[in-house]
Amino acid sequence: MCTVKIAVLAAVLVGLAALVACNDKDTDERQTTPSKVLAGQQTTTQKPAEKPDADEEEEGEEGPATPAAVAAEKPAPRQPSGKQFLYDFDGDASAQLPAKFHAARTGSGAESKWAVLADPTAPSKPNIVAQTSADQTDYRFPLLIADEGSFQDLEVSVRFKAVTGSVDRAAGLVFRLKDPNNYYVVRANALENNYRLYRLVNGRRSQFAGANLNVTSGEWHELRVEAAGNRITCYYDGAKKIEATDNTFKDAGKVGLWTKADSVTYFDDLKVTAK
Repeated sequence: MCTVKIAVLAAVLVGLAALVACNDKDTDERQTTPSKVLAGQQTTTQKPAEKPDADEEEEGEEGPATPAAVAAEKPAPRQPSGKQFLYDFDGDASAQLPAKFHAARTGSGAESKWAVLADPTAPSKPNIVAQTSADQTDYRFPLLIADEGSFQDLEVSVRFKAVTGSVDRAAGLVFRLKDPNNYYVVRANALENNYRLYRLVNGRRSQFAGANLNVTSGEWHELRVEAAGNRITCYYDGAKKIEATDNTFKDAGKVGLWTKADSVTYFDDLKVTAK
């Protein structure tokens, strides 16, 4: 009789253990299901059929730990409030670097190739200036730097047309440049459909503001920046897109044009005004 009672008690205990295990499994399933749904929702909201933004995938600074050596920048006089320069490139010799500018490069790869060209679609005819090298080195930023003056608080603008590029199709506006490894740049990218504001410090790039927008290739657009103290405001085709503050470059510096990797980009009507 005792043996029968013990057997019955053992069976009851086994049943209870199985019931608890089943309940625990159900609880785990209920807890994990919402997370799986959320992950699915996040995946489906990502932009399809658009080139991934490599800049967004990387956190912190980009670039080599030891930057490529660059030539020291020749000093230019700081411009007083109200002083303005306009460069339409129409008086410059064709197929040559425009007067009062010099070419440089941040990063590695082939040197930049800038030349004045005729373009019947130019905002101010007949000439534009173009970066024509299609070197595909990713961390390569061709620069065309204006030599006439340095500006602290300023308004600077340029018209651009993204022509070709399979790695990138970018156009940038540089300001408060100390040398080819140290400056601010705001750039638009026609492959990524975005607008980004960066600082480059000792050749390493980091983004600190940006916006997503449609950047069409083969059409003229405008980049414009207002910088006052540590406040930077960036416009695209006349519309305000970025407002940010940053204290990296407080002093006056040069302005210029910028591209990335294999971007072939046309520029016209670079205008800068000291504030």
